[in-house]
Amino acid sequence: MTLNSLSNYKNIYMVGIGGVSMSGLAEHLSHFDFKISGSDAKESDNTRHLKELGIQVEIGHHPEKMTEADLVVYTAAIPKNDPEFLYAKEKNIKMMERSEFLGELTKEYKECICISGTHGKTTTTSMISSVFLKANLDPTISVGAYLKSINGNNRTGKSDYFILEACEYVDSFLKFYPNTEIILNIDNDHLDYFKNIENIKKSFNQFINRLDENGIVIANNDDENTKELIEKNKENVSIITYGIKNDANFKAIDIKQNAEGQLNFKVLKNNEFYEEFTLKVHGQHNVLNALATIATCNFYKIDKKEIKSGIESFTGANRRFEKIGDYKDCPVYDDYAHHPTEINATYLCSEEIKKNQTWAIFEPHTYSRTEEHLEEFAHVLSQFDHILLAEIYAAREENSHNLSSKQLEELIKKENPNCLYLESYDKIIDYLKEHVQKEDIIITIGAGTINKVGYKLIEKK
Repeated sequence: MTLNSLSNYKNIYMVGIGGVSMSGLAEHLSHFDFKISGSDAKESDNTRHLKELGIQVEIGHHPEKMTEADLVVYTAAIPKNDPEFLYAKEKNIKMMERSEFLGELTKEYKECICISGTHGKTTTTSMISSVFLKANLDPTISVGAYLKSINGNNRTGKSDYFILEACEYVDSFLKFYPNTEIILNIDNDHLDYFKNIENIKKSFNQFINRLDENGIVIANNDDENTKELIEKNKENVSIITYGIKNDANFKAIDIKQNAEGQLNFKVLKNNEFYEEFTLKVHGQHNVLNALATIATCNFYKIDKKEIKSGIESFTGANRRFEKIGDYKDCPVYDDYAHHPTEINATYLCSEEIKKNQTWAIFEPHTYSRTEEHLEEFAHVLSQFDHILLAEIYAAREENSHNLSSKQLEELIKKENPNCLYLESYDKIIDYLKEHVQKEDIIITIGAGTINKVGYKLIEKK
């Protein structure tokens, strides 16, 4: 396979090459006839992996390394005063933001399957990938987390299938060229960009309008915002629905939890029995993710035995209620949840596990999200038995909000007094070592680096 839309470029330089998506792109491009190089602010597992592949990676700013570049790809996370960004502009080197570049890649595939939604994209992308791999369809895959079955977050296949996690932030998914769209849900998030839910819904409506004339939308009929969207577009595009509560083309019934805490359920296709499934991942939200997978794979005429095998062998994506080890006799889990809806799903997962008490170690992600959902965060976190709060993870933001996790602590204590804000990871670890009891469970929660607490705790057991 050749990448026709990128045939004018030979030397591609990637600013922020160590990011999850950027590193996956770099690895994908390494399979083709390009010279790939790039830079990142700090060394990481991703940058080390790229170096092992023979890709030249610089740590820090090195504009002098860009002289041969005929295309610069950059992540939206870099500041516009970045020296390499400014150098590329000054030298009139062709530049593409990551999502625009990824959009160019989607043009190369006859079947681009885009998984979108505020929550659950990574898990569903991973689950669909698992089925396509079981069915030996040799897909290209781009997912937002490490996936065991492909030993990374990217896979380059030789077929016409491209399975792609499609994020709505800064309208990234509006750069893609999808043939199939999965819409998992539409919720209030990324308000630093969208400002309100109405703008988010408009963005998803534009996303639907990007489908080609033979395209298909696979949509969650239980999610009110998604339901509203498909009602609005039902005359314009083909739609397959799934759900648990509402009527749908694919519906889960008789959902039960077995002795191992796994969820078993039957699926109806157009009100007739289709198949029975048992999940290895926790949480009823994953029944919905599995339904999205089943509906998608059935559309692509994958045999139901292979769909069942792919779903039932799936053990989860990295940092999605992932058990990372034990501290003494206390299991330690890690979850990427950074929105109240996701944290509630994490709480419900914890309720499925036999335990003494739960310890939620939460690191809020971005000041804008924390401010927008402060009371919701307080309410949902108060459900855990004990809550330890790290300071807010700034990510791409500066603290113009004059906000701290201390304010969140005060709100949580109104509902649950067992909450404490601690200024450092080391203090959190020391507190846990002193206070956790036999058969408690510990869950690190957040999209930043709070998982370091879990790994350090396991090391110090």
